Amino acid sequence: MRWGFIFGLIIVTIAVALGFFFTENRQSEESVESLNTLSMETIRIKTQDGVKIVGDYYSPTEDGTVVNGAARGGLLLHMMPSDRRSWTKFAEKLQQAGFAALAIDLRGHGESPGGPNGYKNFSDEDHQASRLDVEAAVDFLKEKGAVNIHLVGASIGANLSLEYAASHSEVRSVVLLSPGLDYRGLKTESWMERLSAEPGVLLVASEDDDYSRNSVNTLAGKMLFDEKRGVRIFASGGHGTNILENHPEFIEEIIKWLKQF
Repeated sequence: MRWGFIFGLIIVTIAVALGFFFTENRQSEESVESLNTLSMETIRIKTQDGVKIVGDYYSPTEDGTVVNGAARGGLLLHMMPSDRRSWTKFAEKLQQAGFAALAIDLRGHGESPGGPNGYKNFSDEDHQASRLDVEAAVDFLKEKGAVNIHLVGASIGANLSLEYAASHSEVRSVVLLSPGLDYRGLKTESWMERLSAEPGVLLVASEDDDYSRNSVNTLAGKMLFDEKRGVRIFASGGHGTNILENHPEFIEEIIKWLKQF
């Protein structure tokens, strides 16, 4: 009788313990889901010419907790024909480092007007009008409290990033993945020459992407070098954000580099 009682008590204890475990585990999962919901939101911003650009905004976090506002804001500009989701992993890492991060669909791409394939029929002037998308996105980050702006662009997004940095003093750094000397009339040599000595610059390309590698070498020749500026050439890795997919460890390196500004 006594052994039966003890056995029954053990069973009840285990059942209660398992109940607590699954309840806490479910609550933990719900908390993570809630955090993810709160920390990323899809937004729409209106440009000067009336285009409503779609973006994903990642609120900055501290120790896993979402906070309001951040002194540093990171704008992520995709390559063609990609969209804002090519930056998801990078944006999450940037968010965890305390940055307010915004990845947008440039006009003619993704969910922005004319997307996802409208860019195929764009004239050079249409592509160049994307500079208005960049301006509206930076304004959004400023409204969220960002004072120091960091631009990370891939391919044509890199060209747009350099153009903006050359004429806006609030830009603290630019990361240029596979920039070109001339993407659809967005020419970078003169912008590099006009860039002040203040912002950090990181030029990135791969040996298996001839045009971008040569473009980076040319731009590096026009850049004033110091401890804030550098060039990274991978033996392989492809073009634009493909470099980050093929070298995921490089994401952490970029984040560490950005945090010095």
